[in-house]
Amino acid sequence: MLRNDQLDQWDRANLFHPSTHLGQFARGEMPNRIVTGGEGVYIRDRDGTKLLDAFAGLYCVNVGYGRTEIADAIAKQAHELAYYHAYVGHGTEAAITLAHMVLERAPKNMSKVYFGLSGSDANETNIKLIWYYNNILGRPGKKTVISRWRGYHGSGLMTGSLTGLDLFHKKFDLPLDQVTHTEAPYYFRRPDASMSEEEFSAYCAAKLEELILKEGPDTVAAFIGEPVLGTGGIVPPPKGYWAAIQPVLKKYDILLIADEVVTGFGRLGSMFGSDHYGIEPDIITIAKGLTSAYAPLSGSIISEKVWKVLERGTDELGAIGHGWTYSAHPIGAAAGVANLKLIDELGLVENARNVGSYLLDTMRQALARQPIVGEVRGEGLLCAVELVEDRDKRRFFDPAKKVGPQAAAALLKRGVIARAMPQGDILGYAPPLCLTRQEADTIVMATRDAIEEVGRNLR
Repeated sequence: MLRNDQLDQWDRANLFHPSTHLGQFARGEMPNRIVTGGEGVYIRDRDGTKLLDAFAGLYCVNVGYGRTEIADAIAKQAHELAYYHAYVGHGTEAAITLAHMVLERAPKNMSKVYFGLSGSDANETNIKLIWYYNNILGRPGKKTVISRWRGYHGSGLMTGSLTGLDLFHKKFDLPLDQVTHTEAPYYFRRPDASMSEEEFSAYCAAKLEELILKEGPDTVAAFIGEPVLGTGGIVPPPKGYWAAIQPVLKKYDILLIADEVVTGFGRLGSMFGSDHYGIEPDIITIAKGLTSAYAPLSGSIISEKVWKVLERGTDELGAIGHGWTYSAHPIGAAAGVANLKLIDELGLVENARNVGSYLLDTMRQALARQPIVGEVRGEGLLCAVELVEDRDKRRFFDPAKKVGPQAAAALLKRGVIARAMPQGDILGYAPPLCLTRQEADTIVMATRDAIEEVGRNLR
């Protein structure tokens, strides 16, 4: 299409894009895509190109695009009251209602919800509260937080430290000293191929305990983990993993943060990943699926155990010294209320379970004979295809070949968006929870054809 493209020029001259090769983009050496609309599982750009978004934005547009119910709720709230703060006991109907709705759906030991704007700021909140908690209990030295390699927990100073991916550490002077990392529950990349899943889970628990003893149990405050590793490769835990990890944490009085930014509100075919895997968290992090990204909103769901200590702290010290200007923002909260109602009315949790199982089974069947496919894995409407040079020997491609990005580009040519995951040649899928079986077939067939193309080019 020929046009006087001022928008493209403004984009490259003015907008700082996250997770982007800044030099290449500014020089025009990589394409941009200006998105103008969407409906269901599809987006369209200003050129009229229609793409099946098999990653739901960034795992977040759970109810699908174009839901007027949420747009109308946002508009209504903006007309009535666009903003008021939540400090010093102030509230809005939307925020109060949403907190109630979240706790109705959360594990039963949860007590209160603190609302922020992003998963990153929610995890920053969590760490501050855990440090406060231990100070109130007279344990000022109990401050270290253990995360997992390949975990993703945000891009801030503390949350970027918790994230266990090199890209988020390089040249940012991260991780900070209060964070250390343990073994990723990544069965395909286990150190000993002869291990069963249960044996690998026991190994991960043993490595965790070894790290706790090395650091000193009196210094370790919390362990943070996603029920399913997300950005680190979309990796469901091996059998028995959470059952092996939790007794270690209880043994040393270490709090557990379940980061459910991706898994919360139906992604796994369960309302929460904690219920799905029998996790008993002290704090749960929520964001993406809370509003399906129709407005920014995140949350920290606080257990009764932690809440009672926070109350005690304010009795001793006065009002808690934490808050954001936009905490419990009424427009985000109104979007959340409408979103959670839609998830229920449309049966999206059940759909994620059923169509997700179909997507995974169909993907495995379609790719079974592809020599560069090492593993197809997933849970609910999360799926990953890991590409390898030698499947039997688990030998991975040279990262310089960029096999994963090649596959994602080949898939995009076929009208489907998947994500090339970092630190590996992995195609990630997290489509909207309204995905149909027919749309799942479209994803699978396009993936098969794209991988065949990449395989031919490699040969």
